[in-house]
Order: sequence, then C-alpha cells, then structure tokens
Amino acid sequence: MSFTLIDPSTGTPFQEVPRASAADVDAAVARAVDAQRHWASRAPVARADALRAFARVVEAHVDELAALEVRNSGHPVASARWEATHVAQVLNFYAGAPERLSGQQIPVAGGIDVTFHEPYGVVGIIVPWNFPMTIASWGFAPALAAGNAVVLKPAELTPLTALRLGELASEAGLPDGLFQVITGSGSVVGQRFVSHPDVRKVVFTGSTEVGIDVAAGCARMLKPVTLELGGKSANIVFADADLEKAAAAAPGAVFDNAGQDCCARSRILVERSAYDRFLELLEPAVRAWRVGDPAHESTEMGPLISAAHRESVASFVAGARVAFRGSAPDGDGFWFAPTVVFADPQDRIAREEVFGPVVAVLPFDDEADAIRLANDTVYGLAGSIWTENLGRAVRVSRGVRSGVLSVNSHASVRYSTPFGGMKASGLGRELGPDAAEHFTETKNVFYATEESS
Repeated sequence: MSFTLIDPSTGTPFQEVPRASAADVDAAVARAVDAQRHWASRAPVARADALRAFARVVEAHVDELAALEVRNSGHPVASARWEATHVAQVLNFYAGAPERLSGQQIPVAGGIDVTFHEPYGVVGIIVPWNFPMTIASWGFAPALAAGNAVVLKPAELTPLTALRLGELASEAGLPDGLFQVITGSGSVVGQRFVSHPDVRKVVFTGSTEVGIDVAAGCARMLKPVTLELGGKSANIVFADADLEKAAAAAPGAVFDNAGQDCCARSRILVERSAYDRFLELLEPAVRAWRVGDPAHESTEMGPLISAAHRESVASFVAGARVAFRGSAPDGDGFWFAPTVVFADPQDRIAREEVFGPVVAVLPFDDEADAIRLANDTVYGLAGSIWTENLGRAVRVSRGVRSGVLSVNSHASVRYSTPFGGMKASGLGRELGPDAAEHFTETKNVFYATEESS
C-alpha cells in the first residue's frame, strides 16, 4: 500500500510513499523502546554531543532539504532554506538541554530530598503538512534531549523532509531505532500512537477537531499530550501606529506560506479613524506580493497544498465582499491570489480558520472594542498589536487571550522562547528554555539520614 505525492505548483504526481500498517507502528515502537533505554543511560554530555552532530549534518544538507520542501510542499525556496536552517538551530539549542536538566535539592527534616527529571520513554509526534520540517524539530529535538526515543509521523501530503531527516539522524550517528519516521494515515499511525501502551506521550499539531480526538484518546490512556491547533489571529492596528509600517508588514503576516499557517493574522482590526487610510496603504502592498514559481528566489508565496484545499479556501471567498486582490499564476498548480475582504464580526470568514491567503478587515472603536473583537473567537494562538503608545501596548497585550503576541511586529516563533495557544488553539507549550523538561516526569526521592531507633 502507498500514497501518491503531488507537486502543488504543477499538479503532477511525482512519487509513491509507503503507507504503514498498525503492525509497522508496533514494530517501530518496539525498536524505540530498546533504543531509548540505552540512550537515556548515556551521560548527558554524550547525548548533547550526539545532537550537535545531528545539527551539523542538517546544516550540511540545508539546500537538499530546501529543494525537497519546494517540490513536496510548494514553499518558496528562500523560505524552505530558512526552514531547514531552523531545524539545525533548534537541534543546536536543545543540545544544551541534557546537561541542564537538573533537579532540585529540597530541605526536609531527617534526610535529603532530591528530584530527578526522568524521560517518558517513547514519544509519538504527529506533524502537519504546512511546515513539515520546522514543526517536526520542535518536537523531536527537545524530546531526544530529555532522553526519550521518537517515532515521527509526517503528514501524508508532505513526508519527504521528515524521511530525509530520519536518514540524516542515522548518518549523524544517532542509535538505530532512536529516531524513526513512519509514513501513513492518521487514522492508522496516529491512532496507534494514541492507543499504544509503550508510547508514553503524544505531540500533535493540526486541526482543532482532530486534536480533540487525540486528546480524548490520550485521556483514556492517562497519557500526556501537547497540542498545537488552529488559529484566527488578530492584527490590531491603532490610529496612533506607524500606518505605513503596519500596512507594509500586513501581507507577510497572513500570506506567508500561502496563509497555511496557524499563526496567520487572518483578521486585521483597524481603529475606525484610521480605517480608510490603512486600506489605501494596504492595497499596493497586497498587489506587490510576489506569487509564483517556488523555485525562484524572488517568490514570496507559492501554491496551496492541494486541489481540495484550494476549494476549501475558495468557499470562504464565495459571496464575500472582496476589497481587492493580488495576482497568482494561471494554469496548472493549486494557485490562489492573495485576497482582502470586508467583514462583519458575525461573518464566517471572520470567525473560522481559512488556512489560506485570505484576510478579513474589520473596524473597531476603541481599546475595549479592539480587545473584545480580538477575543471574539474560539481560538487564541497568536496576534499583533500596532501602536506607538507603550501603555496601550501593555494593556492590550494583557487583554488579548492569545499565547503568542507581538507589538509592532508579526514574529511568532523563536526557538528560544515559548510557543503555544490558549482556548481551542491548544494545550501546553513548545520551544523555549523549558521544552525539554516537558518531555520528562518529575521523580521525588527522599534519603533518610537519621539512624532508625
């Protein structure tokens, strides 16, 4: 059994990839159980060195990994190159974790009390199709650093970079069975991660609907889970902001990766007194957004991932009040032009995740109204606030219920800072200095020092 990969920029099939069975998953987990025992027994410095070696091998193959992502995912080559480099950076960052996962010595009567960070064992990681390399590394790097083994399931549509990273891990000298990539459907491979008793933790990135099912299955097994789910993030622009900068930055905040980004600022909320001027500035920025062949260095946005997904995105625009559009290639491939629409708060396009290059613009009246609109969604992943008033920036950033916010910026992800959502956008946090600890359980040990009578 296999499934066919399709180049999203041309719509042509180009490769078959095996479809794993539940028995294949069981075999991979059995190998991982054995590998993890030996890995966890290594000195922290040895695990750190192994992860640095993995990072160096990835660095040496950045161009190869980028080319795979261009072909498989339609990412612009400049973006894909950054993504591959980011994987190496994440590995390097978490290579420092094994020697820093220190417990505590807690003062108690009658002895010494210490804590240890014990790895879970085998971690199952389920990766989406929108950022196959980067999101995979957010899971496997800290999990390995903490002493776990990893079995990774990439999305059916975009498995190639994950498969290559599995090969590069072996080339770097990681033990056999420690980091395995297994391709297959979520209903088989992902479900087996959830139900398998030797998979001690599951990390899932994807839709909120599937994430709820993953969480429910893990709950039945009393299995911890990290979820990074959907978003409907707001880009809030106040009248006192640098409107030129805010308008110039807005396309990148929602059209990067063709809007296929949980952090996409797919709602632009603009203070009413600046609304018309902001739209005047936004239109040329949208029309200038370069959509085209992802192999070209100048391309800023490639195609959508599939024909089915393009139909889904188009359904949001059908009947909407389109303000203006950018341009996209005609012909083969799953192309969709960047689109700006007017919306009311109750409109579907202002409430549901489009996951495409479509942004809704809505006016607001004051700070309280801006916070109310920003929070008027089940999601709470990311967002941006544009203002020159520091007090306002602090008030609004504390008022908006999102896990990751930027002021006068759209940056959402840094490997050295925590990332994750509130409400229906997920559970737990990835990245940052504490991520490796989230792949451990705290063991408390009391050593009596007083002689028993």
